[in-house]
Formats: sequence, C-alpha cells, structure tokens
Amino acid sequence: MSSVQNVIEKLKLNVLHVEDVPESYSSEVYKLTLASGETVYVKIPFNRDKLVREFEMLETLKGVIPVPQVLDIWHGDERATGALLLSAIPGKHCTANIDEKLAYRIGSYHAMLHEVTTPGYGVHATEGFKVLEPNNWRLHIKHNFDKWKAPCQEILAPELYERCIHHFDGIYDALPDPDGPCIVHMDFRPGNILVNDNKVTGIIDFESARGGSTEIDFTKVNRYIWEVNPSTKLPYMEGYQSIRPMLPLDDVLPFYDFYDSFSAVVWCKNRGIEKQQTFLEENILTLKKIVGCPSLEK
Repeated sequence: MSSVQNVIEKLKLNVLHVEDVPESYSSEVYKLTLASGETVYVKIPFNRDKLVREFEMLETLKGVIPVPQVLDIWHGDERATGALLLSAIPGKHCTANIDEKLAYRIGSYHAMLHEVTTPGYGVHATEGFKVLEPNNWRLHIKHNFDKWKAPCQEILAPELYERCIHHFDGIYDALPDPDGPCIVHMDFRPGNILVNDNKVTGIIDFESARGGSTEIDFTKVNRYIWEVNPSTKLPYMEGYQSIRPMLPLDDVLPFYDFYDSFSAVVWCKNRGIEKQQTFLEENILTLKKIVGCPSLEK
C-alpha cells in the first residue's frame, strides 16, 4: 500500500478511499475514490517499459476501441517505476457465461484492435517504438523459445522438458506465414474485457501489447471462451470477420497453446513459484496434455 500512497502524493490526489484490485497479476492496481466522488484507477506497472507501453497503446487506441482514458502519468524516479492514473469504465469483468451475441461483439472489437498497424514487429519502450532486429516475427518467436529453455529446464521434469523441445521443433516449421505487423493485446481474455448489459464497454491491460502477428492473440480466447462454451466460436469469428479477415486458426492455435504455456512456466519462475503455484500447475498440465507426457514437475 505504501507504493500507491507515494503515487497519490506525486500526482497530488485528494483521496477518500483506496481499494486493492486483486485481479491484477503483474502490475499493482488500485481503485481510488476521490474527494469529488469520482472513481479512478492507479496502475503501477512491473517495470518502466510496461508503463510506457501501456501509455502509448492507450493513447493510440483512444477513439478506436473503448479503453481507459489516461488522466495523468508519473514517470517515476530512481526508486519507483512510475504509475498511470486511469479513468473508470462502467461495467464488470466478462467472467460470467458469454452468449453468442456477446461473443460476436467481442470478436468485432478484437478485429478493430488488430486493424491498427504498427511500424514493425516490436514494442514500445522508453526510447520509443523498438522494431525487432531483424524485423521477422518467426525468428522472434524462435528466439523467445530458445531463451526460455534454461529456466523451464529448472522447473519441468526431464521427460516433460525433452518432449517440449522436440514438440516445438516439429510444429514450428509447419506454421503458415504470419500477418501483421499490427497491435496484438497478448492477454486478450475475459478478465480484461469489461461488459455492461451484454455489451462491451472496455478493453483493459495493455502493458504487454505490441506490434505482432494476430496469430498469437487467439490463444486465451480459445482457452477461456471457445473451449468453455464451444457455441461462442462461430459468432466470435463472424464478428471478427465482419471487420477483417482471420488467419487459418486451425494451423496456428495448437502451436500457440503450447508456446503460451511454455512461456507461462518462465513467468511463474520470474514472479515467484510459491505465489504462482496454481497457475504454474495449470500450465504444466496443459504442456503434459499437448506433448503426451505423464511425468510430474520436479
């Protein structure tokens, strides 16, 4: 709580009440009630690059899709990464059952997001938009996987780890050409979609968004929407395709389901395995199902 008090002081806010938002898994997020009665949110990102990334994405997407308005920004100091002051959006996290009408609307907004192009494959950082060198999405994906091998080897059982390495080699070469570069959210899931009266009122949490290929952005849609309620897939795709064409998902979803879970193991290690044990076990189970390995983690 001391971190948000520091932000309140830096932004000179007159606050009546501070409430922690527990649904945030990477950054710190707090709901503030101001003396004026207005509700706002303070987001304290995990690092300064994430602060810049979220700010730039929210500014870029303003007027394109419903996103929080950046009311103020503190760029931090030698001890703190900084913070964003964000407007509140009416609505609740889309964690209840999603019907076909809502699925269509979510799909159309996802497509609107993907319609925004970027200067290249890359990310916003403190020094500006940093294009990948080389500007090649496929090599970027392979480079990421290669750097995740060592930390994953420390966590996964030997048999599971070896099967994961061989599995990647087998499915990576079969991927179709990527599209883009355009904005991809990287965490497009129900918890980051706000709804009210069965309509989408906001898309939140852009700290990991970047210029990429749309193929990477359907993994959590598939896992947390389509697999939960298969009847949502067709209307979601119809909503998406009312705005723009969709890649052949059957050719990329299996790869990114694996890729996402492998990267999540590293994320859990970096954030602390004891705190992320449930999420770690969920992703290890996914890996075991994909590669057909009965082994348990170490």
